[in-house]
Amino acid sequence: MEPEYLLARAKDENILEKGECGGAVSSIFQYLLDCDLVDGVLNLSHGEDIYDGIPSLIEDSKDLIETCGSLHCAPTMFGELISKYLQDMRLAVAVKPCDAMAIKELENRHQIDGDKLYKVGLNCGGTVLPITARKMIKLFYQIDPADVVKEEIDKGKFIIELTDDSHKELKIDDLEDEGYGRRVNCQRCEQKIPRNADIACGNWGTEPGWTFIEIITSKGKELVEKARENGYIEVKAPSGKAVAIRGKVESVMIKMAQKFQNKYLEENYPSLEKWDEYWNRCIKCYACRDACPLCYCRECDLEKEYYEDSGDTPPDPLTFQGVRLSHVCYSCINCGQCEDVCPMEIPVARIFHKMQKKYRDQTGFTAGISDELPPLYSPEKE
Repeated sequence: MEPEYLLARAKDENILEKGECGGAVSSIFQYLLDCDLVDGVLNLSHGEDIYDGIPSLIEDSKDLIETCGSLHCAPTMFGELISKYLQDMRLAVAVKPCDAMAIKELENRHQIDGDKLYKVGLNCGGTVLPITARKMIKLFYQIDPADVVKEEIDKGKFIIELTDDSHKELKIDDLEDEGYGRRVNCQRCEQKIPRNADIACGNWGTEPGWTFIEIITSKGKELVEKARENGYIEVKAPSGKAVAIRGKVESVMIKMAQKFQNKYLEENYPSLEKWDEYWNRCIKCYACRDACPLCYCRECDLEKEYYEDSGDTPPDPLTFQGVRLSHVCYSCINCGQCEDVCPMEIPVARIFHKMQKKYRDQTGFTAGISDELPPLYSPEKE
C-alpha cells in the first residue's frame, strides 16, 4: 500500500503527560487491551534506573503507564520471548527495527504466528549499553550516573535530564570518536524506521507533543482508525515540511550507517591473524548462541557427539563459530546481542554482519526484510 502519514497523540491525560511524544503508542496499546483484541502487550518497563529496562507482559491497560517513555540504554530483544514462551498468546509488541527483523525471520521459519501479533514499530537511531552509558556519563558529563532520570537521542546529541530538571548534552559523534556512544552494531545499522511492522512511530519531523506515524499495513491502518474512532487517540495530517524533515533525518542516518559499515567491515576489519587471536580467547560458553534471537533449534548441533572433543568438551573455537556461521550468517539481522554478551570481548557480530551483507549482495535476500526464505535455505529443522 502507498505510504500514509499521521500525527497522533493520547486523549488520556495521564498518558499524554507521561508518554513519549504525546503517548500515542501507549494509547494504541490501551485500546487493544481494553477492547480484548490482544491478551497482552509486550513492552519495556523501567527498572531501578534508566539503565535497567525490563521486558514486561502487560495484561491490564492500567499498568501501561509504567511502560511510558523511551529507554535507549536497555538494548533488549523480544523475538525469542515470543517464539519460546508466548506463542499461544495474541500480542501487541513494541518493536525497534532489529526486533521487527528478528520477528520477521522467525515468522518465515514458522516459529511465530504473525497473525497473532500487532507490531507497533519504534524508529531507532541506536542504543547504548548500560555499562557504557554509566562510564560515558561519569567521564564526559562529569555527572553521577545515578542522578540521571531521563535520556534522549535527538538531533545528533545524547541528552540527559537530571534530578534537578537540568539538562546536559553532547554530540554523539564526539562520544563515538572516543569509543563511547551507541553500540557498534547500531552505528552500522541501516534500518532506522521499522517498515516491516504494522505502523512505525517516532519523533522525527513531528510537532512537540505528537507522534509521527507511518501506516505500513492494512492491519496497521485499521488499528489506528479504530483507536481514533474509540476515543483513545486524536490524529491530524502532518505538514509537507514535517514529512520532508523525517525523510531527511532517515537519509542522513542511513548514510552514516553505510560509512560505519565501511569503517568496521572493510577498512578496520580484523585480519586473519587477529581473528586467530580472537578465536583463541573463546571459552565456548555458548553465550553468543543463547543470546541470538534466531538460534531456535531445540537440539543444537554444537552439542551433538560428533562435534565434541574427547572428554565431552565443546568443539574447538573455529569449529564452534564456523558451525554457527553456516547456520545463522545469512539470517543475521545485526542486532549485536552475540557481541554484547561475549565475556571475552570478541567482536563476533562483525563477521556475521559482513557475511550477511555479502549474501545479500549476491542473492538480493535481506534478513528480516525480505518476505521469502533465503535462497538455498533448507527447511529441515522446522
